[in-house]
Amino acid sequence: MIYGVSLALLTDLYELTMAYGYWKLGMAEREAVFTLTYRRPPFKGSFAVAAGLETAIQFVENFRFQEDDLAYLEGLKTANGAPLFEKGFLDYLKTFSFQGDIFAMPEGTPAFPYEPLLVVRGPIIGAQLLESALLNIVNFQTIIATKASRIVAAAEGDPVVEFGLRRAQGMDGALSAARAAIVGGCAATSNTLAGKLYDVPVRGTQAHSWIMAFGSEKEAFEAYSNVLPHNCLYLVDTYNSLKGAENAVAVAKEKKIDMIGLRLDSGDLAELSIELRKILDKNEF
Repeated sequence: MIYGVSLALLTDLYELTMAYGYWKLGMAEREAVFTLTYRRPPFKGSFAVAAGLETAIQFVENFRFQEDDLAYLEGLKTANGAPLFEKGFLDYLKTFSFQGDIFAMPEGTPAFPYEPLLVVRGPIIGAQLLESALLNIVNFQTIIATKASRIVAAAEGDPVVEFGLRRAQGMDGALSAARAAIVGGCAATSNTLAGKLYDVPVRGTQAHSWIMAFGSEKEAFEAYSNVLPHNCLYLVDTYNSLKGAENAVAVAKEKKIDMIGLRLDSGDLAELSIELRKILDKNEF
């Protein structure tokens, strides 16, 4: 798992300087309660869908400062060139682990503004050190799960598949988004690493590069049908979406394939999907 190793430096610097201040002032063990909420529902909706809890817990359970983390912190300087942190503080961090309680909504729960998605209770230094990463994990996965739930609701029972890898905000963004989309109700993801890590179904079609690798669109569909006869979902918009749909239907009929469906990747999706549905109905698919 991506959070199965210590990522203690995945934080904002001011969390560390505040933690240093608590330690230096003898406040490190003072009990505190940090609450993670949000102010306004996203997408002009009325609620958010809580997500990211499992990832957050994994992060906390593995939160340790490694030797190279401490060496890096030891090298940080103040504006006048003095060490930013005293050696005693770095020695304290060497054996630090979070000792407290975490309460949270179950993932997939509708959360309304100012309701606590997650509550951290324990020594203030620990809650402070966890703050940035927990905000990152829960905020991002919650926004993705919320959007996914809205799309799934609009689909009215038809399965929705997450295909966000190529446009996600980096590698972890892609993995976290795939996981959160499943929490939000998606049936599967195109991301095979997410499928492996989170044990969720994976799905895929073909790309425009496959279609363009052959002499014609119909030839590309025929070739794909020969390779994966039981997994035929054709991408029809490489040249002309309506002609592509006719070619896909023709290939499926010729080869007696129980076609899964057609994929649109461009154009007026609302209008074209209606026209494609007519073509499928006309040909009894």
